[in-house]
Amino acid sequence: MRFNQFRGRAHLPAAFTLIELLVVIAIIGILLSVLIPALGKAKKQVRTVVCRSNLHQIGLAVALYADANQNYIPRGNPDNPWFMRFLPYLGHDQRQKDYRDVRIYKCPDFPRTGVGENNISNAKQTLCYVVSSWTFDNDKDQIGHEIREATKLSEFRHPGSTIYMADHEDGAWRPIIQTSTDDGLDRCDIWTPTHLPTSNGQDPHTGRRIARARHRDGCNVLFLDYHSEYIPADEMTVEMWRDK
Repeated sequence: MRFNQFRGRAHLPAAFTLIELLVVIAIIGILLSVLIPALGKAKKQVRTVVCRSNLHQIGLAVALYADANQNYIPRGNPDNPWFMRFLPYLGHDQRQKDYRDVRIYKCPDFPRTGVGENNISNAKQTLCYVVSSWTFDNDKDQIGHEIREATKLSEFRHPGSTIYMADHEDGAWRPIIQTSTDDGLDRCDIWTPTHLPTSNGQDPHTGRRIARARHRDGCNVLFLDYHSEYIPADEMTVEMWRDK
């Protein structure tokens, strides 16, 4: 009888001691401390890829627009901005004059906290990319100047290495665009070295316009052969914007 009682008790599950529970909790804490930063980096990488995909899709719209407009592409004309011209080639009706539901115009990594120009919340930004209006007088010209007229693609000698669009800087000196008629559209283009991500300028007109650290320590860009890629801020040069 005693033998049977002993055997029955031997099958009872053993309880965890307090020390064992603490060890398990500590291990879980260590794992979370390792996994959570890794998950954060993975999410940021996904957002970077989405942004790059957005630019590539805009590039396809540029190609369709050029094909339908005698091979011309828009520059930084604020009276007839590029993001409105591309609507028909992105499956949207240009006559509605509203581009705000075009998701590919919005970088998922654009900060949604803080404020931009005139104390408008960054969360209201609807235009997360800036376009090239940069033209040069000759090969030795390192400054260039602004051009707002549409340009024929054949004028670009090296489309595969010439940038057409890049991430919009989110500094407080930069405009928050909410509609296609907002003030500040004339400052959503690139046309001088002080607009590059290496610039420390914060003047509303001559300061940095390309995001310095939107994705890691650089930004995503769209080239004129319609491919997009990441470029570290300190590697972007004037030559990458040269049209002639």
